[in-house]
Amino acid sequence: MIELEQSRNQFPKEPIRLMSRVYKFILPEVRKELDGWRQEAGNIPDPELRRQALASIATKEFHCQGGAVYAAANLQMRQVLVPLIVAFQTISDYLDNLCDRSTSMDERDFRLLHQSMLDAVEPESKVQNYYALREEQDDGGYLHLLVQTCRDNIAKLPGYSAAKPQILDLVGLYTDLQVYKHIAPENRESALLKWWEQHKGRTPQLQWNEFAAATGSTLGVFMLFLAASNDKLDRNSAELIHGAYFPHICGLHILLDYLIDQVEDEVGGDLNFCSYYDNKEMMLSRIALIVEGARRDIKKLPAPSFHRMIIEGLLALYLSDPKVSQQQEIRDASRQLMRRSPLMRLFFFVNSLWIRKHL
Repeated sequence: MIELEQSRNQFPKEPIRLMSRVYKFILPEVRKELDGWRQEAGNIPDPELRRQALASIATKEFHCQGGAVYAAANLQMRQVLVPLIVAFQTISDYLDNLCDRSTSMDERDFRLLHQSMLDAVEPESKVQNYYALREEQDDGGYLHLLVQTCRDNIAKLPGYSAAKPQILDLVGLYTDLQVYKHIAPENRESALLKWWEQHKGRTPQLQWNEFAAATGSTLGVFMLFLAASNDKLDRNSAELIHGAYFPHICGLHILLDYLIDQVEDEVGGDLNFCSYYDNKEMMLSRIALIVEGARRDIKKLPAPSFHRMIIEGLLALYLSDPKVSQQQEIRDASRQLMRRSPLMRLFFFVNSLWIRKHL
């Protein structure tokens, strides 16, 4: 196993150093990138595509802010990593909006839209018309530009060839999930269960809804982007990273997202993986088990303290969300998950509140 730290740019090992890098370098650069994409989105000719592109940036900025934290572990490469992470996450958020509030329920349409994410991380593939199976067509080149931005920055990652198989695996699973979770509501669960049957041997410790949640995270991809910024990355190391992030860290990420979105999803008729637990106690015990699995998995990686900060930061980020205070049951769940929180998580909790208020 190679050391994934670079000699002059080691992973930050404690929260204060990490957040100082985030405030000084990462958040301003994320804002700059998103300002550029907001301008591009505002020029989209089709009104529905323009509306969804702008809404995805306006309401999901924190996805890019959180993902770009990985660039803080290699500041020398942040001008590659931040634009790459922001562009990739912006594709994800845009397509999620398009499919959540879709004028279509066509599985083939959703798969073609998400082919753009696979093409973004596979520079040798041919770019397509990703809107070919839907009514809205003219985005003025917005999605192609996002894909090309990913490819341009991937070309600057010296270790990408070692990371690519693992990245393609995670993006392929992500694409499958987005297809099945957005089809007609009466078909979603059966399609997801059939899909899980094909993959459940990979994660026998998880229930089907937990496996599905794990496939919905982009964090494993972002960690592999970071690893690929090192020219000494080898395939064994990339496999180790994949195994450390999927399924537990990735699953925790998305289950927390669904935890705070339960009321919103019920109103919108959207699928929510936390709703499949028999009761709140079962949900909390399963999330706690996944947290422990994540903490155990990161011990296999170099600089485990950095990844521990990712885990505690996820808990803090989601449990500090304003939606928590608006839902009694989720507020109670949040208190239970935050009980006996380590100082690190409390530190990130306060920082998450500050970032939401001031940035």
